Amino acid sequence: MRAAAAIVTAFAFTGPAAAMQLTSPDLKADAPMPLLHVYTRCGGQNTSPALAWSGQPKAAKSLVLTMIDESVKPAGWSHWVVVDLPASASGLGRGAAPPAGARAIVSNFGDAAYAGPCPPHGTGVHRYVVTVWAMPTAKLEIGADAKAAEVSAMLQKAALDHASIAVTAER
Repeated sequence: MRAAAAIVTAFAFTGPAAAMQLTSPDLKADAPMPLLHVYTRCGGQNTSPALAWSGQPKAAKSLVLTMIDESVKPAGWSHWVVVDLPASASGLGRGAAPPAGARAIVSNFGDAAYAGPCPPHGTGVHRYVVTVWAMPTAKLEIGADAKAAEVSAMLQKAALDHASIAVTAER
């Protein structure tokens, strides 16, 4: 699988400049994505990347983590959604399960866990955007099987801030 990563903004943010930062020792700008993080159906090991974030607003009461393939039209494809992360959290280790109190939302693959990149053959380069969102509430009213478009729309409206890393992959 050929892939490259680049740091970008996930969605248009209409508030003040984002103060949050998201970094990963596993997702490097302009470097191939290791097969470790690719979905098993595409020859990878489907291990979630290590992530670290900082700068969440003091008003944040929880965090949400998403990984959306924004190349799937018209509504994106969710690969990883974790809600109700503690606002004090500063990251997740490689392959880590969500901490107590947080919950995974079922991805479009049907997994309530990380589901790595796996673009269909011949569909060109896909962009997978990993974003951490600072939320004003401790618990989100979001269904366990909410789709990428629903999650994205809700987060864009309600988030206090966010930070992203985008990874591209193609087969």
